[in-house]
Amino acid sequence: MLVRLPSAAAYSLQVEKEQRWLPRLAPLLPLPVPVPLAMGNPADNYPWHWSVYRWIEGETATRERIASLPQFAASLARFLVALQRIDPAGGPVPGQHNFFRGGPLSVYDGETRQAIAALDGRIDTSAASAVWEAALAATWHGAPVWFHGDVSWGNLLVRQGRLSAVIDFGTSGAGLPADEGMWARGRGWTLWKALITLAGHIDVNPVEVEKSRRVIDEVLADHQRAA
Repeated sequence: MLVRLPSAAAYSLQVEKEQRWLPRLAPLLPLPVPVPLAMGNPADNYPWHWSVYRWIEGETATRERIASLPQFAASLARFLVALQRIDPAGGPVPGQHNFFRGGPLSVYDGETRQAIAALDGRIDTSAASAVWEAALAATWHGAPVWFHGDVSWGNLLVRQGRLSAVIDFGTSGAGLPADEGMWARGRGWTLWKALITLAGHIDVNPVEVEKSRRVIDEVLADHQRAA
């Protein structure tokens, strides 16, 4: 078994969501996902709900553990398509529980513009503003779909070189789909995170500064190629 304890109040909202929805999603997905076994209650020495899950064998999906990247990508794509085809009725809409992933980028508009202003003279603020405006304009007015919310290598497990499970649905929800505006919104989400990280570490953490600058440069270049 596995015990999962939120490390901060912001993550505690995800416990009940996973407890409720993972058992409903699991039978409809082509790969194993976490199976909740029990939910713990807050106590004097721990203030939030927490979860017990069934253990899933596998290792995180680092490059050297993946036998074939095309095969791995195809398996992940099939999983995400299956997830998006599940009826989203009643599903958790974007909000505090998943930091508004899958929702409109406008929720972070003020924060992003503040970071761009703070970084004037340190980055190409005109180009960053153009990427952000394009992301805000890529709105969606159709029906929501299920999404995972954090398809990163640490949440993908492999066995014998193949994708074997998808874990951590803490930022999942029912929200924006993969449509024509997806790349513009994706650049916006990535830019927002990199900007606030750079602005917050500019004179403090050289490692985070370098990483954030590299991400910003890549986002700006990708936007330029797409123009």
